[in-house]
Amino acid sequence: MFQNGNGTATGIVLAVLAIFVIVVLIRSVRIIPQARAGIVERLGKYQRTLGPGLTLLIPFVDRLLPLLDLRETVVSFPPQPVITEDNLVVSIDTVVYFQITEPRAATYEIANYIQAVEQLTTTTLRNVVGGLNLEEALTSRDQINGQLRGVLDEATGKWGIRVSRVELKAIDPPLSIQDSMEKQMRAERDRRAAILTAEGTKQSQILTAEGQRQAAILAAEGDAKAAILRADGEAQAIQKVFDAIHAGRPDQELLAYQYLQTLPKIAEGTANTLWIIPSEVGDALKGIGGALGNFGGVGGAGATSGAGATGVAGNAGNAGTTGNNPAGSANS
Repeated sequence: MFQNGNGTATGIVLAVLAIFVIVVLIRSVRIIPQARAGIVERLGKYQRTLGPGLTLLIPFVDRLLPLLDLRETVVSFPPQPVITEDNLVVSIDTVVYFQITEPRAATYEIANYIQAVEQLTTTTLRNVVGGLNLEEALTSRDQINGQLRGVLDEATGKWGIRVSRVELKAIDPPLSIQDSMEKQMRAERDRRAAILTAEGTKQSQILTAEGQRQAAILAAEGDAKAAILRADGEAQAIQKVFDAIHAGRPDQELLAYQYLQTLPKIAEGTANTLWIIPSEVGDALKGIGGALGNFGGVGGAGATSGAGATGVAGNAGNAGTTGNNPAGSANS
């Protein structure tokens, strides 16, 4: 029985030793993933920084702190109330992009770097936006982002953190200001619409007037060309008549006869109430009487010519006095 008890104790000791060896091996071997960093403390003091890969630690002497993520981290902070230069409270949401560049500084220089970045972002944001009015704050996001990134990057450099970007996710003014801005934008849109409508009407009237002017110019040019063509045609007709008359060599008697035939046409028309017989009518009648005397005899021609001239002269005097029967005077 004593031997059996020794064997059982030996087995227990061996099992404990085996478990101890396994625990030591587990605590001695560490695998660091990619884009991670580990801080090793030996007896409570910083010993080294572990990079990706397999590493060995001294059990119960070395202690591995929680791993740090070396990738770029995106943190969205809750809305912060900020007072602008014109004493308006706006709510601003911020998003910060940062990355750990020095794991040792991020571990020992700051207790909670995420909380520190949040508080620093809030205070810096209030300082920057506090010097701007509401309109500038709404339209100067790039300027605000640049100033925030510069201040945060400078302040977090000693913490082993590099701030790459700072973005303003939202800037929310009070509801009353939003209503006023909406009314202002609506009024601005209405004003622009009215201006565009007036410009369209003005342009339409200008184009209409220009079209009418061009039409009037073209019509005047057409009338002028038509008048020129009519005048040219009449001139050619007159020239042809003139040439035909001269080519026929008319004598004095024929001209006098044609002259007497033309006189009644002068009196045509309802507006002619007074007709004055020209003084050349007597000469024309004398010419016709002379022509007729050549056929009837010298003595009879003289008497007829004298009587005809006297009668015509008398009728001409009566026509010039009364002016009511010009056609009858011409026929006499």
